[in-house]
Amino acid sequence: MPDTLPIIAVVGQTATGKSDLGVALAQALDGEVVNADASQLYRGMDIGTAKLTVEERAGVPHRLLDVLDVRDEATVAAYQRDARDVIAGIRSRGRVPIMVGGSGLYVRAALDDLRIPPTDPEVRAQWEERLDTSGSHALHAQLASADPEAAQQIHPANGRRVVRALEVIELTGEPFSATMPKREFVDPTVLLGLQIDRQTLSDRVVTRVQRMWCTGLLDEVRELDRHGLRDGRTASRAIGYAQALQQLDGALDEAAAQAETIMLTRKFARRQRSWFGSDPRIHWLPYDAPDLPARALDIVRTAADGSRH
Repeated sequence: MPDTLPIIAVVGQTATGKSDLGVALAQALDGEVVNADASQLYRGMDIGTAKLTVEERAGVPHRLLDVLDVRDEATVAAYQRDARDVIAGIRSRGRVPIMVGGSGLYVRAALDDLRIPPTDPEVRAQWEERLDTSGSHALHAQLASADPEAAQQIHPANGRRVVRALEVIELTGEPFSATMPKREFVDPTVLLGLQIDRQTLSDRVVTRVQRMWCTGLLDEVRELDRHGLRDGRTASRAIGYAQALQQLDGALDEAAAQAETIMLTRKFARRQRSWFGSDPRIHWLPYDAPDLPARALDIVRTAADGSRH
């Protein structure tokens, strides 16, 4: 049966239990989990990313966890290459790849027909300097003039995405929208999404952030700081880690660091809801369904049966 099954991806907002469902599906289907959470690529970033412990992985192989040093920059292009190689390796072993994570663009890069445009550190730096001086809304207006379609799809407050779009336009002379993901799977895939109401998610975010501090996030960040966390362009900006660094520096007290982390996590969850909610291919399931693994398996097997007819 496994060799006839599609790739499975478990997606959705943070704090909805995606990791646990991924393990359950892997156990049922002789699968291996492929991480699609950008922050969980980093070694040592465990507590602040809610990374499953070795015990919680229950013997299921997890790929693309702990593959980067905190000084390394995570990029969509590198992830696309590595994830596709990992998925091919899992297939070659006769097992089922189960992608799990909430980094939407990473999921799309691995599974969809997506061309990654070039990048140039000097050009990027120039646009980031303009972002610092002019703000994201001013740059978004510039993007709207150069590429209205891309501007419609990128929120004006998302400075990093605005900068990336302007960088690509400068480097290629083409609209950034021409490189944006198309909803076309490279290989047969089933997308499973975990659905949760806003208030419950908001409460779960508070609980998760408080637990992060109670279970040693500051000690984790102190250790990562000794290994160059501040030199890491991506890792040092991760939600929770940036706030913990500010607390260690005395710029925030613990209450303020937690409050900012909660606020930013909720904003991130809203972006995830918008990103995944617009994809009609996702089969949505209640995050707290008592028979969640069984319902997910039914969807996967129905998809597999359909592909054979």
